Amino acid sequence: LAALHLLQLGFFFRCLYALKVGWRVCWAKAQEEDEQRHMAFISHDISMLRLFETFLENTPQLTLLLYVILRTNKAELSQGLGMGTAFLCVSWSLLDYHQSLRSFLQDKHELSLGSSIIYFLWNLFLICPRILVVALFALLWPYGVAVHFLLVWLAMFIWVNLQGTDFMESAGPEQLYRAVVAVILYFSWFNVAQGRTLYRSIIYHGFILVDSTLLGLSWLWGRALSEEHSYLLPVISAALPCYLLGLGLRVTYYKWLHPNVQVRQEGRYDEVDAHGGGDGVEFRSFLEPDLVNRRMQWLAQTHFSLSQPAQQHFLNGAAAV
Repeated sequence: LAALHLLQLGFFFRCLYALKVGWRVCWAKAQEEDEQRHMAFISHDISMLRLFETFLENTPQLTLLLYVILRTNKAELSQGLGMGTAFLCVSWSLLDYHQSLRSFLQDKHELSLGSSIIYFLWNLFLICPRILVVALFALLWPYGVAVHFLLVWLAMFIWVNLQGTDFMESAGPEQLYRAVVAVILYFSWFNVAQGRTLYRSIIYHGFILVDSTLLGLSWLWGRALSEEHSYLLPVISAALPCYLLGLGLRVTYYKWLHPNVQVRQEGRYDEVDAHGGGDGVEFRSFLEPDLVNRRMQWLAQTHFSLSQPAQQHFLNGAAAV
């Protein structure tokens, strides 16, 4: 199991397993209810594994592809289309996981179309400048970007440890999980702790904004020694406004478009992006015959105010059937 995840094959095999369970659900004559609950459980696992794969594999590959294009000053049409699609897929994986997370919270409303669009766009506008400045920094200092990644990753890893997580069943895998979260935080916001996220998100985005600005200024300073890549000046000039636009869209979402705002709930909290279905021995398992994701149930009861059942848009997890 550990080898599968290290080789980035966990998502692939989980999808195959989901197809197997889905086939059983389609043809099951007995215990259909349990199978459907099982399928809902696996669906959340797939969403989380897709998110991990996106930031452990796809996003670094996207940064490398952008670096190669800038280094060679050559880009095929297929490369441009692939890179644009990759940016969209990174943002989509965040939206998909957020929607999957809400679906396991039994009293939570679905995201509306407008909320989903704003959520997608804010992540896109925040991730694009980050990947761009990392690629530009690597363009002048290929080895320096490795040092930069290690230093920022270490800072994020310490920060996650200070917040505390309780995702795995033992200390070793828990540290591995925190290390993975630190990689995600190198590129994008990912909440791992309960309670209000306002101050944590301000600290995070302030840090990333300063760090990305320093990377961009370093590239401008290094480029001053040569006249290469002058066509990138308008692009790097648009990076900061793009990031600020992303922050503005995030504020807009939480101010006017968040489902909790729409139902006027008190004590609003952001979802904790740190829980999901088990995928093996180290994850907390769901036990038959309940087939309930215990972590999801606990986190929903701990971090969210429950609305009236009649107000629910849909249910998942234990109440999905």
